[in-house]
Amino acid sequence: MVSKEIWQFKPEYSHESIYIIYVLFGNMVTIESECISRKRCFIYTILLFILAGIFEIGGGYFFWLWLREDAELVFAFLGAIILFLYGIVPTFQPSYFHRIYATYGGIFVVMSLLWGWIFDRTSPDTYDVIGALIILIGVSIMYYWPRKNDIND
Repeated sequence: MVSKEIWQFKPEYSHESIYIIYVLFGNMVTIESECISRKRCFIYTILLFILAGIFEIGGGYFFWLWLREDAELVFAFLGAIILFLYGIVPTFQPSYFHRIYATYGGIFVVMSLLWGWIFDRTSPDTYDVIGALIILIGVSIMYYWPRKNDIND
């Protein structure tokens, strides 16, 4: 384990995998788990969810094009790089792993529907929209409902 003098993350994040990221990237990556204000924190987290969604769906879409649409091998490499970036983005969220990934799941459902609408020209139907709204309400409650034991308290 690492001594607290050189550990730059909050104690809640003191896991081996984060230490490995710290060793690999050193001072290039700073994980800040506190927000300046509630409004800024909301905007910051929404932007991170959207960025992660673009990376996850975009990286997966490049693999889809390579494997299903006979695109060149470069699409697979681009997909791998983008999916690697997707793996980094959630570490900048100011909450716990389980809550972040559960919320990402809901955001990705909505973003996948939007991706299909924009890139594949497949409009979501009424049931897609109703399901997406129910999911967004659920993940909003899960992620943004104030809790007594949150990291940012």
